[in-house]
Amino acid sequence: MSTLDAAQGVHPKSGGATPDVREPDPPATAIHFDTQPEERIQRSLFGEILDWMLVPLLLLWPISIAITYLVAKSIANQPFDRELDDRVQVLAQQVKEIGGKVVTRLPNSARDILRADDLDYVYFQVLGPHDEYVDGDRDLPAPVDEEKPPAWTVQFRDDLMRNSEVRVAYTYVDLRKTQSGQEAAGEPRLALVQVGETLDKRAQLANQIIKGVILPELIILPVALALVWFALSRGLSPLVELQQRIRARRPDDLSPIESGQVPEEISPLVRSLNEMLGRLSQSIQMQKRFIADAAHQMKTPLAGMRMQSELALRQTSWDEIHRSLEQLSKSSESATRLVNQLLALARAENQTPNATPLVPLELCELVRNVVQEWVPTSFKQQIDLGFEQPGYPVMVLANPTMLRELINNLVDNALRYTPAAGSVTVRVRADEEARHALLEIEDTGPGIPAADRAHVFERFYRILGSNVEGSGLGLAIVREIAQQHEAEVDIFNSPRSRDPRFPGCLMRVTLDMQQRPAFIEDIG
Repeated sequence: MSTLDAAQGVHPKSGGATPDVREPDPPATAIHFDTQPEERIQRSLFGEILDWMLVPLLLLWPISIAITYLVAKSIANQPFDRELDDRVQVLAQQVKEIGGKVVTRLPNSARDILRADDLDYVYFQVLGPHDEYVDGDRDLPAPVDEEKPPAWTVQFRDDLMRNSEVRVAYTYVDLRKTQSGQEAAGEPRLALVQVGETLDKRAQLANQIIKGVILPELIILPVALALVWFALSRGLSPLVELQQRIRARRPDDLSPIESGQVPEEISPLVRSLNEMLGRLSQSIQMQKRFIADAAHQMKTPLAGMRMQSELALRQTSWDEIHRSLEQLSKSSESATRLVNQLLALARAENQTPNATPLVPLELCELVRNVVQEWVPTSFKQQIDLGFEQPGYPVMVLANPTMLRELINNLVDNALRYTPAAGSVTVRVRADEEARHALLEIEDTGPGIPAADRAHVFERFYRILGSNVEGSGLGLAIVREIAQQHEAEVDIFNSPRSRDPRFPGCLMRVTLDMQQRPAFIEDIG
């Protein structure tokens, strides 16, 4: 054991006791309050659901109109395409080759019938095998097919004729064959026959279809919006009822909320609220017990101080007055210690990671500094106070102020219960796998019986027959701080004790290490 320089194997006598030197309290930290309130946007569940339902509906409505228009155009094209197909086939049957010349045997009356249309302009054209003009409209555009389709197969295309959109049906006539299948000798000779018409009738029919579809939609859409509004209002009514039931509760009513009439989707929320109410009720009960116990504990030193002060006022002898003042000083010291521990416990309970985040720190250095502060007390009580540390830094993630408070309480507890000429050893080490940092405080006092180890962390719990002054709050503070650091606190008998009357106590705090020691990584 490497003992501190100031306390190595020295057992000072009572006459040369070093006074207990305490560090001054740190200056109060100024608290700045933000005078500008944070702006919070309160969202409505009803409005948000309504937005998610209506926005897609309103976006889909013009999309459905566009799709309907395209479908209407496709439907309108079908009957007029069949009519164009018939015209092309009739015209193709009139194309013949006579004496090496392509002619159309189409009388004027047939031409009039071919062009007869109340709304649209109808064009036709016949071209010979070498694209020479035979009959019809010269300016009707020719198809741009890279490969000519088979003869007598009708094809359709959209084109422009005299700056107007036209629908054109065309086919190629094999002049060597007739449509009956008779074939003449010679190479294939294909003549182009095409008939086109403007799109007025098609647009008129498509518009009629659109009107027939959109007008009902214009009536259905407001009805759908009203139904959505009503359905949302009806669906969210259990939330309104739940809100009214919660508002009707008394402020002190922390009983669970009845979930019998709550929808299945809200049941997890109600269960979470009930769990929170249960924790809140338990916390309030603990606070009430804490206040009652604190008030009860404060009665003893305050009553003693009052009694000693009244006794000192009645005394006329300076010796008696001095004795009363000494008792008054002890009572005030006890009350001060109790108040400080109450404040420390309240501070430990109210610590949150968000308010005071944990920071990396070297555990050995922190423990060494704390132990040095307790050296004068160990001299005064004639106790050998030692400190052991490994030969490498032990890094942990902790709140330095709270962890210092934890170490102070453990060392104070060990010194209080260790008799004169005993020893207290504070030790820092890492476990074998270097996953945890171990803080151990070992003493040669009476120890803690196994039956009491589960209760010593409770507030104001005192072991019967200990005959040691204390408030019973030290280990409660240790437990709260350990929970803040997700650490474990274990109690064992001292493995070095050989006296059955004083089995000693070993308090072990297990903390997570932030990183493995460098020398272990090199060995690994």
